[in-house]
Amino acid sequence: MSQTETMEFQAEAKQLLELMIHSVYSEKDVFLRELISNASDALDKLRLEALLDKEAKVDTSDLHIFLETDKEKRTLTIHDNGVGMNRDEVVRLIGTIAKSGTKEFLKNLEQSKDKKDSEQLIGQFGVGFYSAFMVADKVELLTRRLGEEKAVQWSSAGDGTYTITDAEKDSVGTTITLHLKEVDEEDGLHDYTDSFQVKQLIKRYSDFISYPIKMEMEVTKYVEDKPVKEKEIQTLNSQKALWVRPQEEVDQEEYNGFYRHIAHDWNAPWKTVAFKAEGTFEYYSLLFLPERAPMDLFHPEGHHGLQLYVKRVFIMDDCKELIPSYLRFVRGVVDASDLSLNVSREILQKDRQIKQISKRLVRKVLDTLKDTLTESREDYKKFWLEFGRVVKEGIYHDMKMRDKILGLSLFKTTQTGKDELVTLDEYIERMQEGQDKIYYLTGDARESLVDSPHLEAFKKEGIEVLLLTDSVDEVWISAVGEYSEKSFVSAAESGLEIGSEESRKAAEEEKKKTEKEMATFISWLQSKLDDKIKEVKVSTRLVDSPACLVSPPGEMTANMERLMRAMGQEVPVSKKILEINTQHPLVAHLAKRYEADKDSEELGKTAAMLYQLSVLAEGSELDDPAGFARNVASVLGDSLAK
Repeated sequence: MSQTETMEFQAEAKQLLELMIHSVYSEKDVFLRELISNASDALDKLRLEALLDKEAKVDTSDLHIFLETDKEKRTLTIHDNGVGMNRDEVVRLIGTIAKSGTKEFLKNLEQSKDKKDSEQLIGQFGVGFYSAFMVADKVELLTRRLGEEKAVQWSSAGDGTYTITDAEKDSVGTTITLHLKEVDEEDGLHDYTDSFQVKQLIKRYSDFISYPIKMEMEVTKYVEDKPVKEKEIQTLNSQKALWVRPQEEVDQEEYNGFYRHIAHDWNAPWKTVAFKAEGTFEYYSLLFLPERAPMDLFHPEGHHGLQLYVKRVFIMDDCKELIPSYLRFVRGVVDASDLSLNVSREILQKDRQIKQISKRLVRKVLDTLKDTLTESREDYKKFWLEFGRVVKEGIYHDMKMRDKILGLSLFKTTQTGKDELVTLDEYIERMQEGQDKIYYLTGDARESLVDSPHLEAFKKEGIEVLLLTDSVDEVWISAVGEYSEKSFVSAAESGLEIGSEESRKAAEEEKKKTEKEMATFISWLQSKLDDKIKEVKVSTRLVDSPACLVSPPGEMTANMERLMRAMGQEVPVSKKILEINTQHPLVAHLAKRYEADKDSEELGKTAAMLYQLSVLAEGSELDDPAGFARNVASVLGDSLAK
């Protein structure tokens, strides 16, 4: 019994459909590239199922894509004999966008006023099927999945609904029929019923597809020297795997087209890395580094991995074993000669050859980054702003490449402009004489860090400090001891000795003298804050601020505690050291008032406020903001009354 339903698109899919109809693409021709790419994927999946299930009755002897035009009906039809879809898959894959980040994607797309940005967003998200509605008033799909007896007919006029019904189809595969809009050259709508126009688009966008793309073409033949028009089936694409062709025979536009095919990205790749490995393991590799970060870069279920082929036979689409997670933005193909065709993920995880290939790929990518850093700093900086947070994950994930990744990393510092970044080697080159440590401070943003009390002595002494503002910085910095024989030291750590030996000696003597003179006050202050802090010390780092909180050596920084709590982790309360600036009017007057009136209730409020100001200065939240407000109001009121 045939079952016909009229259904609505999922809300986000409907919204995207409307955007497509009103055309976010400036070049509507790309619809054919997207549909051909989907057909190629379906053929890949059929061939893979045939490899995995030897008992399945799968005919892979003539896998192809066939195009058909009809000028009278104004239709363009794309046939493939791939794996096909069943009813549930049609609803799930076409009626719904089942990907994380959908709402964010649509929001960005709607807000984008730049055509190119819109195109790039569409490409990143990989929703190419919807592009058919840029050129068609109605789209029909007939599909039958491998192993199914029944076919499915799907149809939509792009009005927010679609119909789906059971149908008959002689063979496995999918047929998509586009009922084309009228030609409008000014709006980028060409005549897609013109077979020569279609042939040009296939050569432009899909020449590298590994399956034949066929179409009936009108040709002129000569019979007894007289021209006779006939029709014959022609293959429109070369089907040459780009990765096995010599690089000098492939132009960059061909590489760009292949990248767009596998990455669903409108932009051209930032870098293309092609090479052939010979020796113990033979394989071809074609890698692409994107220009912009994909929207799912930080989503756990985001795309990660390279396409794996064995002797030109497609094996899998996202082989994570070939590329580490900190290079998950890399797209491309690896074609190995010696792997088994029925290789499984379990085998890949243990396979020695795969591990060796992965190491080589990582070196190639990092060498490419190193060359770009050396040759074109501005170009590299653009890449780093897009992908630096991800690359830095490798500092703690990949011990063998740690120093290489550190050498490629760019940082903000206290002595750079807002948009300037430096390498660690550059930081070391301009260290002060006698400086043997790399100082850093972690936090949420450069703007808040540069005004941190922890940096006052560093500014006074002219010592540069790295400003680490990415969440990943807290993780790798705690795992790395040194770089280029220079140890990393937090500017928020207790007991720092900075400046020249002479200035350090003078500061230490002054500190001891002050601690002796103010011992009673310091002891009282600590007793008032005993439940909040570990101890009170006289500071040698503060210049303009009254006090600051510092971490005992080896303990978690305040920023790390904030990050862990934001991730839902239970973090034990750790007491920090309160360093006070005895030259600051607030501390100096508090000490004098204490000596004059040790029992004043107002002093306790001021002591609490001194601690709370230090909490705010380090970027943390107060336990009792309302209590802080009351203290401030009370102290200010008393002060004004005098």
